[in-house]
Amino acid sequence: MTDTYRDGINTNIGSLRNTTQLIIPAKKTQTASHGYDIYPAFKIEDTVYAGFNSLADWIISQSQNIVIDGYSGVCWDLFVKHLNQHLTQKGKTVSWIAIATALKNNSVINGMIEDHLQSADPVFGKRYEGELKDFFDPSKLSLIQPAPHEFTIIYGCGAALAAVDAKIIYIDVPKNEIQFRSRANHLHNLGASAVADPKSQYKRFYFIDWPVLNKHKQRLLANIDIIVDEQRVTEISWMTGTALRKALTKMSKHAFRARPWFEPGVWGGQWIKENIAGLNQSVINYAWSFELIAPENGIILENEGQLLEVSLDLLLFHNCNAILGKAAARFGYHFPIRFDFLDTMDGDKLSLQCHPTVAYTKEHFGEDFTQDETYYILDHKEQAKVYLGFQENIDKKGFKLVLEDSFNNHTPIAVEKYVQTFNAKKHELFLIPNGTVHSSGKNNLVLEISATPYIFTFKMYDWLRPDLNGKPRPLNIDRAFANLNFERKGKVVKDTLIAKQSVIEQGDDWQLVNLITHPDHFYAIHRFEFDTVIEGRTEGQCHILSLVEGELILVKTGEMELEIHYAETFIIPADAVQYQIINKSKGRVKVLTAFVKDECC
Repeated sequence: MTDTYRDGINTNIGSLRNTTQLIIPAKKTQTASHGYDIYPAFKIEDTVYAGFNSLADWIISQSQNIVIDGYSGVCWDLFVKHLNQHLTQKGKTVSWIAIATALKNNSVINGMIEDHLQSADPVFGKRYEGELKDFFDPSKLSLIQPAPHEFTIIYGCGAALAAVDAKIIYIDVPKNEIQFRSRANHLHNLGASAVADPKSQYKRFYFIDWPVLNKHKQRLLANIDIIVDEQRVTEISWMTGTALRKALTKMSKHAFRARPWFEPGVWGGQWIKENIAGLNQSVINYAWSFELIAPENGIILENEGQLLEVSLDLLLFHNCNAILGKAAARFGYHFPIRFDFLDTMDGDKLSLQCHPTVAYTKEHFGEDFTQDETYYILDHKEQAKVYLGFQENIDKKGFKLVLEDSFNNHTPIAVEKYVQTFNAKKHELFLIPNGTVHSSGKNNLVLEISATPYIFTFKMYDWLRPDLNGKPRPLNIDRAFANLNFERKGKVVKDTLIAKQSVIEQGDDWQLVNLITHPDHFYAIHRFEFDTVIEGRTEGQCHILSLVEGELILVKTGEMELEIHYAETFIIPADAVQYQIINKSKGRVKVLTAFVKDECC
């Protein structure tokens, strides 16, 4: 907590967020019939409650003490202040105990995580494999007990670690909102004594805080009595844990969408801004649409228009086998495939980059799999390019010297002298297995289909430009050269890194196309092309799909229907077994689908 929340509290939510992005409304205000829906919701039968008043009523109705646990990013002082006001107004006196009083000393925690933070590197660390309890002093934790003859609420990240008999309220905060609050300098990392700069804070979130808090959340899920969506701070929504688990079970058998979020960037373009309604139009650009990055996306539940968002990983914590099917044995609680848009329409080129090998990723970052990618060209303008693979005459040492000279002396590089370029073509798939040099040129709308790890990009050259904050973007030349595959050059690139496309099934008005991925890719990519209707089967794998041509389709899984508009991404869990897609557009539609290859499970 920061002192900002303690006295004379500013309840203006804008003061807690540093972002141009609008916050999700408490009630549904946009319907999918108007096009791409930025707040896609899964309708449920159970009540989603609104506000502190109703939550206070529930607390008063309980005979037990209460534990309020939660994720990083919760504005604990604000939450406690508002809840206590409502409890007091109803005549309920509460003894509040902060679990943070049982944390280990800051110096002890810093020593415990020092090797994982790798302080010399501004971007990368190594995933901490320990537990949330590691951050607490056992002797102090044992002293956390309800006050005799007083109604007690124990609160804070890890509150459920206290050995007390109590009802459990869990507060969830979407990871995009955590980052917006971090940028406003309103958050501490887990166990930290001071506010860090946002980039350092994000690094510690990713490698330290989130892994231990995810384990803790997973273990609590079956016993949570109340789940709270706190992102609007003073306008919370909540539901019972029983209703949450029921909703997760239902979602595990039906098509649904994750809640996307959008970010500007130094190379960002204008396609997203011009084609997706409901976004803030005052921003300079939108570089990304995070359609499905499971570690950071949420899912929205809706009852009678009232919305509640929880983290998407709850679905996996609840039943990873139902979601991932055969792939659960390999990936467990880690969703394997990522979909996002890279928008350079009227924007600029991405950095020249590569991603680490599997062995390097495991050794240096503690991740089980790496960032193998593909670029699917959803749209482009004339002369748009994709940078991919080396020229035949590439000289490894000479190339590195050129990159280092550019970094040290701020000199431009004629990138095409070293890296091949290919014309962007709509519906073409460029393959980017780990170690491959690549970049998207300007005037592309790329649907990036990738393995889920999403921050392990080693930039070698960034066109001598600063970031949107005016500061240099960090380069990772040495890390890149520890991973670059210099055999991906010349004719090999065209032959092996541009997907061959072939029809594998067809009917009177439909066909199924295989976009053959690289052997290093553990996922396959197919495309349905049809005029009226097509049937699909999961065959024991989770399918991630996107409407890449056409205006509107209707997806049926069991008794439920889901409208999908152009460029929307959706998920069909393995346990859905079969699904039907109905064309509601004027012409033929194309739906892209990715799934884990059976041999990679």
